[in-house]
Amino acid sequence: MIFMELYRTKISDIDPSSPIRTVRLKDGRTIRKVVDKSIIKRGRKSDIRSYVQIFLLTITLWIGIDFYLFVSGLEKGVVTYRPPGVEGFLPISSLMSLRYYLLTGVLSHVHPAGFFILVAAIMVSMLMKKGFCSWICPVGFISESMHQLGNKIFGRSFRLPRFLDVALRPVKYLLLAFFLVTISMLSVSQLGQFLNSDYNKVADIKLYFFFVHISDFSLTVIGILIVLSVLYENFWCRYACPYGALLGLTSLFSPMKVRRIEESCIDCGKCAEVCPSLLPVDKLDQVNSAECTGCYSCVEACPIRDTLKFSVSSGSKGLSQRRYGILMLALFFGIIGLAMISGFWTTSITGREYLYLFRKIGALGHSF
Repeated sequence: MIFMELYRTKISDIDPSSPIRTVRLKDGRTIRKVVDKSIIKRGRKSDIRSYVQIFLLTITLWIGIDFYLFVSGLEKGVVTYRPPGVEGFLPISSLMSLRYYLLTGVLSHVHPAGFFILVAAIMVSMLMKKGFCSWICPVGFISESMHQLGNKIFGRSFRLPRFLDVALRPVKYLLLAFFLVTISMLSVSQLGQFLNSDYNKVADIKLYFFFVHISDFSLTVIGILIVLSVLYENFWCRYACPYGALLGLTSLFSPMKVRRIEESCIDCGKCAEVCPSLLPVDKLDQVNSAECTGCYSCVEACPIRDTLKFSVSSGSKGLSQRRYGILMLALFFGIIGLAMISGFWTTSITGREYLYLFRKIGALGHSF
């Protein structure tokens, strides 16, 4: 009886030369079967994205060490090198700087590096989906690594109940809306006042002291997020990151998408199984979701060559993971390189001004 239930009868195909055949099970269900083994992908999974993530995390740690030495120098009354890249951790100031520039055409020279890092991330998402999150962002890499650790500890991946997943998904968009609405309510003069304020000038140092002298409440919140990230894949990125929400929305304009060729799809479901954003890739002709991060997990998991591809159209050749990474990094660092060459990368704050502001940093507060 078991063998009889597995009995299949062939269904005539529209294209008899197709390497895929549709067959019907005895119970009436249909499946797609590979009859030409040459279309099965061979070779091991590419580690190019992991190498890029480790490389960029190393750069981030290098920036962090330089900034630590800078603050330590200020504590001793000495001004040392301040890495401009630290401004990438000031997204709110960068958003305000971007809006100020769009309204006035004037670039704030207080934290210009943060402005260009934000612009580079947005440009990457608009042209190549949300690759910044899965390739460049150190927080995304750390979150991903913690979940991999959780898989090794528990031997499985956990998922939130559907009702809770649906309820939490809008949170990051609500946080983004709060910041965007608040910033949009500020006049040009108010934006300029904040960007040139003493508080904004040392916002990076204040952020540093926030973590150095972290409160019990903040430490508890971070601890909870770490535990949740170990248990649930990309918890912070999926539910709470407003930066990712912004890039997700801008990524909707991207011409590049994961596309599925239905004729050669065997409905194995492996693409949806490995998607970190829990997208039903196996049911879509193209992935238009703002949650797609261009991580290539689905493309690499697909066992049939050229059935899933990252491309600008269904008829165009798919971009390999290696070429995607090269183009994305070239775009991101190209924008940063232009900022450096043009002289807009480094802050206009002098060492003497940093020493003066540092001595009274505890009394500085924002006005909004």
